[in-house]
Amino acid sequence: MSRNHTTTMTETNPMRNPNHIGPAPVAAGRPLAALEPTQDMIALIGAGPSGLAGARNLQKQGVAFQGFEAHTDVGGLWNIANPRSTVYESAHLISSKRMTEFAEYPMADSVADYPSHRDLCRYFSDFADHFDLRRHFRFGVSVERVEPVDAADPNTPWRVSVRNAQGELESAQYKGVVIANGILAEPNVPKFEGHFAGQLMHTSQYKRASQFTGKRVLIVGAGNSGCDIAVDAVHYADQVDISVRRGYYFVPKYVFGKPADTIGGKRPLPRWLKQTVDTMVLKWFTGDPVRFGFPKPDYKMYESHPIVNSLILHHLGHGDIHVKADIARFDGHTVHFKDGSQQDYDMVLLATGYSLHYPFIDRNCLNWQGMAPKLYMNIFAPKYTQLAVLGMVEASGLGWQGRYEQAELVARYFKGLQTQQPAAKQLQAAIAGPAPDLSGGYQYLQLERMAFYVNKDAYRSAVREAVAKLA
Repeated sequence: MSRNHTTTMTETNPMRNPNHIGPAPVAAGRPLAALEPTQDMIALIGAGPSGLAGARNLQKQGVAFQGFEAHTDVGGLWNIANPRSTVYESAHLISSKRMTEFAEYPMADSVADYPSHRDLCRYFSDFADHFDLRRHFRFGVSVERVEPVDAADPNTPWRVSVRNAQGELESAQYKGVVIANGILAEPNVPKFEGHFAGQLMHTSQYKRASQFTGKRVLIVGAGNSGCDIAVDAVHYADQVDISVRRGYYFVPKYVFGKPADTIGGKRPLPRWLKQTVDTMVLKWFTGDPVRFGFPKPDYKMYESHPIVNSLILHHLGHGDIHVKADIARFDGHTVHFKDGSQQDYDMVLLATGYSLHYPFIDRNCLNWQGMAPKLYMNIFAPKYTQLAVLGMVEASGLGWQGRYEQAELVARYFKGLQTQQPAAKQLQAAIAGPAPDLSGGYQYLQLERMAFYVNKDAYRSAVREAVAKLA
């Protein structure tokens, strides 16, 4: 996105700009080169939402750090110009702006309830400018390798090797590492029996609905992206079907004229009551998706991520989209389904999600167990004192503020270790295990994409409590 669209330091002055949406900007400091040597700094990987939250909180705590971003600007996947971005032209938030934004930097009132990727890219760019975060990052630099200097020492420094903008390999030693390179960049591509003769692609390759023009399209998976893209496709494709293996709960974006995630009291309901009440409310607003061909969910509401889409059921009800069973095999242009039916297609689009991908660090450093790293509060590696991950968390309604709170905990912890704060030593001991239960009592589906899922209320409560002890 052009810098012409960002908010400059002068423009964000609340005395001069009536549209100012945050606190007064942080004054620019010394160039990064004037800060401490790298061995006294934290290496921060990524300048997407979690990386920016990490940068802001390390800055607030006075913890020296060096940021690395493979793209040439901030925003992560929300910057569609980023080659690794997986957003598409019609992409919008599925949570409302007030339930998603950073609390210390609210989105402008003029921004829609459910902002587009363009709004969000501008928001993150403005956030970075407002708090003078760009100077802490090296852009166009990809991290190739992160490894402990002494793998047997919990307090080991870290050797970080990067490929700079000129293609040269550099290596330096850092006190610690914060990984914030995102969780929605590495496509999960399942294997199928047989061969498909048409166009087989993942949603990460989808950018605009015109790609569907004149095609018979099968979308595999009815997650949020799959449903959004199916709605896109009906305006261009000759035929749109969606293949599913399980049932889903569909949440409209608006309830009683307000964003659905803003409805409800400030105090969370008990799990069983929330599941009962919300399931009943959904039936009032959306009916029973089974009548459109979806299987009946074999789990209770919130035990998997709900589908937030107001249009998918509309198009199913109008016959624009049809539900198909799980795929059995491919045979040329013919797709055979597990219910015995078959259909010919020109394109199969895999809305099959993403896999966690930290290719620059050995899995044992992150305590990888099964489908995901086993981290304390989804943040801290139990084996090493100053190794943390931001953004490796999913929860219905967590928003970026929940991830900002993660970053605040990391920054305060690292600061506490520097000053030998007793509370930091207590957290260090807790990180060794056992980890707290962050499920809120929900029995989440045992799926790869749910391997790091938590309950929003239980999670934020635990993180805030830990932050308060370090204050």
